[in-house]
Amino acid sequence: MPSNLRGGLIAIGEAARDLRDPWWIFGGAAMALYGLTDLHVPDIDVMCSPRDARILLAALGGDVVVDPGEGLFRSAVFGRAPDQLIMIEVMADLEVRDGAEWRPAGFTSRRQVFIDDTPLFIPDVRDHIALYRLFGRPKDLVRVEQLERLIA
Repeated sequence: MPSNLRGGLIAIGEAARDLRDPWWIFGGAAMALYGLTDLHVPDIDVMCSPRDARILLAALGGDVVVDPGEGLFRSAVFGRAPDQLIMIEVMADLEVRDGAEWRPAGFTSRRQVFIDDTPLFIPDVRDHIALYRLFGRPKDLVRVEQLERLIA
């Protein structure tokens, strides 16, 4: 695992110690935590509650960014912590556009993993596959194929 990814994950785990609600690492960083190695991970995506998103962003030196909700995704709270070893993006109450409707995008499973002694949480691989299918972009469908190999 690249040192910037490892350092970013540890920073999140340490900053998340005061969070009260479930939270998850997802996206490419979670795929690396599943053990996939042939990936480029440009940032770390974190999903949590609106209250905890603000707490986590403050602990990481990040800022809440106004989400116009005009694209494929929107969040009740969205923010970035760009001054970490790797960009960290935090989302709360994530939704994905399905035609004219917005559908909630989240996880029902939660698995604890560790980097050194730092606890992190990721969704089950099947739950992550379901999220990527919901997103439906070409790059997400490629990730579905990569993740399906882990459960085959």
